[in-house]
Amino acid sequence: MQLVVARIGRAHGIKGEVTVEVRTDEPELRLGPGAVLATDPASAGPLTIETGRVHSGRLLLRFEGVRDRTGAEALRNTLLIAEIDPDEQPEDEGEYYDHQLIDLDVVTRDGQQVGRITEIAHLPTQDLFVVERPDGSEVLVPFVEQIVTEIDLEEQRAVIDPPPGLIDDRAARDEVADGHGAASRDETAASRDEA
Repeated sequence: MQLVVARIGRAHGIKGEVTVEVRTDEPELRLGPGAVLATDPASAGPLTIETGRVHSGRLLLRFEGVRDRTGAEALRNTLLIAEIDPDEQPEDEGEYYDHQLIDLDVVTRDGQQVGRITEIAHLPTQDLFVVERPDGSEVLVPFVEQIVTEIDLEEQRAVIDPPPGLIDDRAARDEVADGHGAASRDETAASRDEA
């Protein structure tokens, strides 16, 4: 099974190093010297990591055969893909590979069917489940402990405890309307008192 572990960014310096946007929780395992990675587009690889280092909080990599800035710039936006055993589990408990989460059924704590995870969106601040509802619409569910209370790989489901409005847009609109209506009534009563 293939797993996207990074995206190559800009060239760094003139000796072939590139910045890397890491997309794995295990960079030391997947992006270490000697690792051979497939690429997307495939024509850019495979690439073998020669060296890696952290500079100003960014991972910098140099690949075998890439010795100058021009070669490094040619790799920009290339995805780095590691081949992994589909049965392999992340080292830390409570962490999952994307392929383990895709197609899980999403249900609320009280058993309400929400939909099915079709994608994991990796944002800088947090990860989101892209959940396709039975009607074909989508809802984004933050993959945080307060909302996603359980991942059961054996039962193939994710249990969520959504805040109001996360999965039911009507509930959010009703809450806003009720809150706004109450404020308006208070303002009206206050203006009558002033008159």
